[in-house]
Amino acid sequence: MNVYDFDNTIYRGESGVDLFFFYLKKDPSLLKSIPWGIKLIIKYKTGKMTLQQVLDDYSGLIVEYGNRLDSFEQDMVEFWDKHEHKVKPIYKKLHQPDDVILTACPDIIVGEICKRLGITNIIATETEPGTKRLIRFCYRENKVNAFRDRYPDAVIENFYTDSYNDKAVFDLAKNVYLVKGNKVKKIK
Repeated sequence: MNVYDFDNTIYRGESGVDLFFFYLKKDPSLLKSIPWGIKLIIKYKTGKMTLQQVLDDYSGLIVEYGNRLDSFEQDMVEFWDKHEHKVKPIYKKLHQPDDVILTACPDIIVGEICKRLGITNIIATETEPGTKRLIRFCYRENKVNAFRDRYPDAVIENFYTDSYNDKAVFDLAKNVYLVKGNKVKKIK
């Protein structure tokens, strides 16, 4: 079984950032949220807020915005029409039918591109159908828990990631590969 992180691993960039700019073109009023977002990132990166605090205090604002959108599902089709080209060629070479995507990206965002790539095994940040409320954030140690919930006894043959933030997953894999751009380096 090959398991892949998504953003910056098989996708060139951060899909969440790209999605923000996609919506910014549709709704320029989002410009006012840039300073708020920067302050939030700084608080998290400097340890003044935990990831759980970020989720508890701020994810509701994002969910609220998403729920105001009349055509979210169609927007995802349009978004991936414009961004599918950012799937790295290296993934297209490595792709296997039983690949697993293990990502912090929400399921309602990554689902469309995985369908297009023929990936049916997706473990992502879970959202509640209808409300889009975050149920489980799939990040760091939570990735291990989410993987074990789905595949309790599985051994990962090859794990591909761009970040040591996924270190918790390394122990589940026989081989670990760090992906930087289109370069892949075995680190375990």
